[in-house]
Amino acid sequence: MELPEVFLGLGQESFEQLVRGISIGRLKTYQLYDRVKTRMHLAKLNSEGLRKGAPRFWERLGEHDEEFATDLAQAILVSHLDMITAALELLGIPNEDGFFAKDLDASKYLTDGWQQRVIDALKMRFPEPLLVFYVNHLGWELLKSTEFFQPATVTATP
Repeated sequence: MELPEVFLGLGQESFEQLVRGISIGRLKTYQLYDRVKTRMHLAKLNSEGLRKGAPRFWERLGEHDEEFATDLAQAILVSHLDMITAALELLGIPNEDGFFAKDLDASKYLTDGWQQRVIDALKMRFPEPLLVFYVNHLGWELLKSTEFFQPATVTATP
């Protein structure tokens, strides 16, 4: 599975919710603001530009623009480090504020059913589309997953 497929598996409505959750402040903190603005082809990167640009971003993912998907994923993930930290701690994956070693052997942490466990444990604290995106991104990144994970039950978020 390629990274754009992780986004496309969510559906356009959930994808647009993720884009609306991007934190401009976090992008600036992690020095991603200019890179993301350029990659998104936006004259000004703000919440309105993200909202209006979401349909174009969706089209680019449909064209399997891997570099765009990578930068977009990074923007979404740094905006939600609290969720990442909670998920990694739940799974027992060693991390420093949501960041883990690139050479991590995740097989001992990501055992059968890990995706559903994360979603079930955290769905009252975080939006389900964000959790579904993260478990699929984590599977793609650490396990080289080839299939999109869809949770057993989809429930309304708080």
